Amino acid sequence: MSARDLASPPRPSADGAPSVPHTRGGSPAPPSAGRPAPAGGGAGLRLDIQGLRAVAVTLVVVAHAGVSSLAGGFVGVDVFFVISGFLITSLMLREWKREGRISLGRFYARRAMRLLPASTLVVIATLAGSWLFLGPLRFADYAKDAIASAWYVVNFRLADTGTDYFNTDVPPSPFQHFWSLAVEEQFYLIWPVLLIVALKIFRRRALLAIPLLALAAASFAVNLHLTETSPSWAYFGSQGRVWELAVGALLALVAHRLDDIPRPVAAVLSWAGLAAIAYAAVAFDDHTVFPGHNAVIPVLGAAAVLAGGAAGGRYGAGLVLSLRPAVWVGGVSYAWYLWHWPLIVIVPAAAGFGEHEGPLRLIAALGGLVLAWLTLKLVEDPMRFHRAFKAHAGRGLSLGLGLSAVAAVAALVATQFPPSLSSGGAQQNTTEAIAQAPDPQAALTRLLQDPADKMPSNLSPNVHDVAYKRTAVYNDDCALTMSDEKQTQPCLYGDKDGDRSVVLFGDSHVAQWFPAFDAIAREHGWKLYSFTKNACKISQITIAYNNGPYSSCDDWREVTIDKIRAMEPELVVTSSSNSAKLWGEGDTATEWGKGQAETYRILQQGRTRVLTLLDNPWPKNNAVDCAVANPDDLSECANTLSESDKQPSVTKAIREAAAAEDVTVIDPSPWVCAPSGNCPVVVGNTLVYRDYGHLADAYVEALTPVVEERLLRLFGADLSRTPGN
Repeated sequence: MSARDLASPPRPSADGAPSVPHTRGGSPAPPSAGRPAPAGGGAGLRLDIQGLRAVAVTLVVVAHAGVSSLAGGFVGVDVFFVISGFLITSLMLREWKREGRISLGRFYARRAMRLLPASTLVVIATLAGSWLFLGPLRFADYAKDAIASAWYVVNFRLADTGTDYFNTDVPPSPFQHFWSLAVEEQFYLIWPVLLIVALKIFRRRALLAIPLLALAAASFAVNLHLTETSPSWAYFGSQGRVWELAVGALLALVAHRLDDIPRPVAAVLSWAGLAAIAYAAVAFDDHTVFPGHNAVIPVLGAAAVLAGGAAGGRYGAGLVLSLRPAVWVGGVSYAWYLWHWPLIVIVPAAAGFGEHEGPLRLIAALGGLVLAWLTLKLVEDPMRFHRAFKAHAGRGLSLGLGLSAVAAVAALVATQFPPSLSSGGAQQNTTEAIAQAPDPQAALTRLLQDPADKMPSNLSPNVHDVAYKRTAVYNDDCALTMSDEKQTQPCLYGDKDGDRSVVLFGDSHVAQWFPAFDAIAREHGWKLYSFTKNACKISQITIAYNNGPYSSCDDWREVTIDKIRAMEPELVVTSSSNSAKLWGEGDTATEWGKGQAETYRILQQGRTRVLTLLDNPWPKNNAVDCAVANPDDLSECANTLSESDKQPSVTKAIREAAAAEDVTVIDPSPWVCAPSGNCPVVVGNTLVYRDYGHLADAYVEALTPVVEERLLRLFGADLSRTPGN
């Protein structure tokens, strides 16, 4: 899983600390540590750091705006983590040297006054924009994201939801960019206390590095492990990210020695660091495994710029980083970051472009510079430097807590008044129309031929339930995730006392048929077993997952096939999504067909027969989101049958394998698409899909009579007949 797959916009540091001053060439003296230097530049700033902020935030913005040549711009978050660790630790060390103590109250008050006025404004504005333009489907989730952002835990929420297989095509939250703010603040709950303890224990400055090195090493090890096992936790979780801030903090411990680096060496070091950041921004893309070991490049690059910039002089990277435009952008980088992502998500939606694509993304993001400057001048600086808060840490902390509470309360209130969804007239009840018809397939075909052009006023279930509610196989943990290897539940449904057995075997595209098969099994006295694992194909092939082999699928498949053979069920129903790619050498369709035939040969023995349901026709995008975005013109969301197969060559290979092994095949296309080839997203008063690829549970349940009629025709009510009898 790549960083961009996780929809993970990084955030410039909002450290609020004065940058380390120049000490060569008549540079200005350091500012008072008791008064943070203005973010926009001023006496005492190391201008090259402001310029480095500008480079990083620009990379982030253009990458998120869709500029493909800088797709790796997400590394800006790593750069800012290093800068933050460097500046904040430098600030605390200067305070210790000057006063002999570090005031935690003053420290957290400075953080609150630096971060919260601007972030609270953006949270509330983003909440309003989401209510107005992003529709009702995901607004409740966005409100939860807003609350989590206000209390610095949104990264944990994103990490957790990122492990949900069915969230992979969900539009990114307009609050997602607050994750890195949460990571930073979680680090600063630990590091100041750890530094104070270390300062009391160790007399030599060099020894202060011991606890920090231990923290960094542990975090880096966690980062490597999580990148392999849980990419969303590796990206969003603070436990695998704090090593990046720790690198900056370690550099701050030797900041007093940086001026001793020979000027030519320092100049080369700073340029090399800038080159490393540029390399990562250009070379990394959607397929880069990140963070993992790849994060070392931008992290060490940022550290090199910070180290070399202190003594690099006129020939160092500061030559360009200290230019006035770069310094200005660096000064508004925090506010620009806060605004750019909500603008990218909301502005195109407000303009009617639901997919958030095209140049409007970049225009919206660049427009955030204006809002950033206004926020700096009208909100950030007036609040940070107001005399009512500067000398009173308690007031600053109280205001900070109050602002977080205001943002959270605004989100809670907003959830009580969700946005409405426009709709047309009532449509025929899909379930009743099919169930009451003497010919269920004919009734379904009529509904498919005359789909609703507007969202039905009697839509059932509602869009939120379609997208978020799950059937028993998911609620009972019987549909394994991509990291699960063993099924711990019996996963027995239907008539549990029945004397004949049916097995559902495959990935989520067979699990989606559970509502129909469960109802049929209960009606005819069949036991129904569910053996499914997300994205795991029944074919004896290894597919690619997270830039590596999907090994847990291979292990699960082998164990499950042995289990099914031992059960000797009357019928095994198989199905898989066609969207996977082969891991390793060979043609995907050819190898898929061979592997499919091998599985058929193993399963179809004795009394056991195999039925394969081909992959269902896919919508052209997330059908629920599209329907919500186009409630007055649902034809915008409809696909055509000719465009609905993810890999036609794989479908052909599966058909050929089934024919060779005498396996029955059912093509569900007539259950989803009209004879004309039109595949609507709403049939009668029911949504057809729940996302980008899976049929909606209610629609599958409505199809029960159609599926039942076909099954009985093929196998009989007692499952004793075989095809052709």
